[in-house]
Amino acid sequence: MIHPTAVIHPAAQLAEGVEVGAFSIIGADVSIGKGSRIGPHVVIDGPTRIGEDNQVYQFASVGAAPQDKKYQGEPTELVIGDRNVIRECCTINRGTVQDKGKTVIGDDNWIMAYVHIAHDCIIGNNTIFANSATLAGHVEIRDWVILGGFTLVHQFCVVGEHAFTGMGSAISKDVPPYAMVSGAPAEPHSINLEGLKRRGFASDAIHRIKDAHRVLYRQNLTTQEALAKIEHDYGGHADIQLLLDFCRNSQRGLIR
Repeated sequence: MIHPTAVIHPAAQLAEGVEVGAFSIIGADVSIGKGSRIGPHVVIDGPTRIGEDNQVYQFASVGAAPQDKKYQGEPTELVIGDRNVIRECCTINRGTVQDKGKTVIGDDNWIMAYVHIAHDCIIGNNTIFANSATLAGHVEIRDWVILGGFTLVHQFCVVGEHAFTGMGSAISKDVPPYAMVSGAPAEPHSINLEGLKRRGFASDAIHRIKDAHRVLYRQNLTTQEALAKIEHDYGGHADIQLLLDFCRNSQRGLIR
């Protein structure tokens, strides 16, 4: 299961069934869960924790030091969950002590070629990052988000659950849950209707979300006025409460 040309540090921990391809390098303080497959010419530095049944394709760089001039060799880490696919030439960096000290990727994510995930990013579950999506440091991407190809996300931005970005989007503020945005700079256009349908959202929930989006973006209200109206109309529903909490907790402000 380990190609004879691979270089595995004696301190690395590889579980049962892990495959490592030709010329890959696995550094010290790296652990890889059972059933994971590491392709050829992959470099994994530590401290890095990789869960079970992940696939890392050729020429990916996983767990390298953060691209941050403040970094002075502190033992920060990268934590990756289960069943993720990391395609060719992706770069994923560890965290910094100025923030959480770790970069985190959840479960069941599909990360396409040339994606960059910088230090201290937090990625949820079931996301899709199309080719060359790029995250600056300290970015949070929540569950079921889809980033179109060449999407750029500014540091400290948060992209909410079930949001969708068009190709070439430049994200400089927070993207609310369910929103579909595109452009450089990105602007809101609609809700991620097709995505919500595919995930089994009921028609009445989609109607509520669509109406809330209309209030937030189409009625010439301030953000606070819009949120008050949305809460008055639909505040008792968990899907709308998710939107309200996100908007009220935004630190960078919302894309509007």
